[in-house]
Amino acid sequence: MSDDIWKRDEIQSPCVQICVIHPEARICTGCFRSIEEITKWSKLTNETRASIMDELPSREPLLKKRRGGRQARLDRR
Repeated sequence: MSDDIWKRDEIQSPCVQICVIHPEARICTGCFRSIEEITKWSKLTNETRASIMDELPSREPLLKKRRGGRQARLDRR
């Protein structure tokens, strides 16, 4: 049996198995991809995958704003 099948030249998924979709940003809090990107990943070309991978670091700040805590509770009163 050959190991060639496991030596593919493609960009792997950035999934870190923390699969939670942020309710406002609508992206995964683990890998920063949209649901559409996650769903279509296996069918995307390497060029498209590379483009998405380049964008991911810029999406992280969308998830860093604080959504709760003491101040949020006080504001609801």
